[in-house]
Amino acid sequence: MKVVVDAFGGDNAPLEVVEGALLALKKHKDLEIILCGKEDKIKEILKGRDERIEIVNADDVISNDDIPTNAIRNKTNSSLVVAYDILKTREDVIGLVSAGSTGAVLAGAIMKIGRIKGISRPALAPILPTKKDSDVIIIDSGANIDCKPINLLHFALMGSAYYSIIYNKKEPRVALLNNGAEEEKGNELAKETYPLLKKAPINFIGNKEGCDFMSGDVDVMVTDGFAGNALLKGTEGAVAAVVSILKQSIKSHFWSKIGAIFMKKTFSDIKNRVDVQSKHAGSPLLGCKKLIVKNHGGCGRTNISASISQTIKLYENKLNQKIEDAINQIKLDASN
Repeated sequence: MKVVVDAFGGDNAPLEVVEGALLALKKHKDLEIILCGKEDKIKEILKGRDERIEIVNADDVISNDDIPTNAIRNKTNSSLVVAYDILKTREDVIGLVSAGSTGAVLAGAIMKIGRIKGISRPALAPILPTKKDSDVIIIDSGANIDCKPINLLHFALMGSAYYSIIYNKKEPRVALLNNGAEEEKGNELAKETYPLLKKAPINFIGNKEGCDFMSGDVDVMVTDGFAGNALLKGTEGAVAAVVSILKQSIKSHFWSKIGAIFMKKTFSDIKNRVDVQSKHAGSPLLGCKKLIVKNHGGCGRTNISASISQTIKLYENKLNQKIEDAINQIKLDASN
């Protein structure tokens, strides 16, 4: 079992990426990793710790300033494009992990790998915590800005299949992001999507507002990429603001500082719960013919390792086959 990793994608590459790959190898004894990037730099970090690691040299790097489609076409010796070529041509490679440019990862997925038959568009599905000690995913969180109802239907099917594997939950609760809970509420996209989700082979619980997102009552929040990205970034910003305000408040009072000493364990637990960038896996790009996981650009080694483990779990639990089965079920229901 092999996973290819874009060793020069992300703000902390290549050090954190390579170290993350090594962490994953310790967890999975039957795993081999292919690192794509500048060979001399990778070997310098490995320092001989190259057991079950294959290095494929790639001298170029795609940056966030590059136009994604042009970069995929023209930067053929970049770490990401070389990784995609390996993913496409080698049957023994089950997936790709990258913390590089989101636009380039998305463009490469479409141009190099392609979609699962029947899926209209791939979608990103990041994980966030909820107040009930459970997690929720947003799908889509930015891959598709303008969507049609059929796209959101496919997002719901893929998100449900993904959540059921990651959290071992048979019927995840799927909701449609809207500005009200009533069926007749929302814009035209929401109104037309609602009846499709109602008939779909999923546990659809209706419309939910943004304030319900982290309530713990929703497992999969379905939306277009524009609203999903706004929800994701707004949530991340709100959490960061609250943490900052809390720190300032503690530092401003003597007794607060004393109390903070006794609450150190509590604060540590909260940090681990909300720090999804470093503790949890990245966002899978669901709907592609092979598994692709996009990490946050500022992620560290723990996140890279978790994403490799996530790729293995999704492969072993046949995520893509479950997505295909769901699509076929819809077609069968429509024909009847």
